[in-house]
Amino acid sequence: MLYYFILCVTLLSNTCGLTERESFRLNMASLLLFGSLLLLSGVAQGSNNSIPLVIWHGMGDNCCNPLSMGAIKKMVEEELPGIYVLSLMIGKTLKEDTESGFFMDVNEQVAFACDKIAQDPKLKGGYNAMGFSQGAQFLRAVAQRCPYPPMKNLISVGGQHQGVYGLPRCPGESSHICDWIRKALNSGAYTDLVQKHLVQAQYWHDPLNDDLYKQHSLFLADINQERVVNETYKKNLMTLEKFVMVKFLQDTVVDPVVSEWFGFFKTGQAKETETLQESALYKEDRLGLAEMDKAGKLVFLASDGDHLQFTKEWFNAKLLPYLQ
Repeated sequence: MLYYFILCVTLLSNTCGLTERESFRLNMASLLLFGSLLLLSGVAQGSNNSIPLVIWHGMGDNCCNPLSMGAIKKMVEEELPGIYVLSLMIGKTLKEDTESGFFMDVNEQVAFACDKIAQDPKLKGGYNAMGFSQGAQFLRAVAQRCPYPPMKNLISVGGQHQGVYGLPRCPGESSHICDWIRKALNSGAYTDLVQKHLVQAQYWHDPLNDDLYKQHSLFLADINQERVVNETYKKNLMTLEKFVMVKFLQDTVVDPVVSEWFGFFKTGQAKETETLQESALYKEDRLGLAEMDKAGKLVFLASDGDHLQFTKEWFNAKLLPYLQ
């Protein structure tokens, strides 16, 4: 391009009857102008070259809460000027979005999110994803089920990838919804009624009733390949460049907390836990996690705080590099 620009200026100067010195000065001025334009163009493009980001909130939250997802979106936009951030809203209103986190079938939520991502022209070249608490395993389902547009990095912030067996705080002790959820899960997490109408039941993992979990879990048992191995799920997940998992060392919400690093209770009891690497899921490599681990694609991070509690400094140091 630069060659043709110089050639055009040279031809123009020759046809205008300029002297050799005048022609040289014109060419030099043109080169400087053209170089400046290239530099400015590069700067302008650079500010918009950040990979887009999709975020999904956790239980009891919504896409745009200024104290949570709204603050995260703003912080990322300030640190990476020009980045496009889509905070998923499941439903038409903030109220619907919050309620969906409790009562909308997770598989329907994932399908809704896949469609929203696919229809967004700003995401067609690919995107990074960051899920918070239950939003993390929901985004993992997006990666496994909906490979286009491609998800590049998946960051799970306190996500429960082997499910939960208990809902302490849930997210507040005074919540009537949480009290009702606890009772429903304790009395019949794997009944059709509870499974179909309560989100948390779909990632409730009872180690004392492993067969019931594998047979009746409508969501988690499927994406974790507990019944059959879906090679497409495995292939799609393995295309991630990085799968980053954050565990909160003082977490009082997720039980067991090792689920945030894809660990869980050993089958048949609810006291001893095992790591991802010790699990049958890893040893049988039903999700491709063992192969991803060997390739350096799995990243295990820790934050010394309670559930979803971290500082801006920690976020910028630990997570921001995976968004650039």
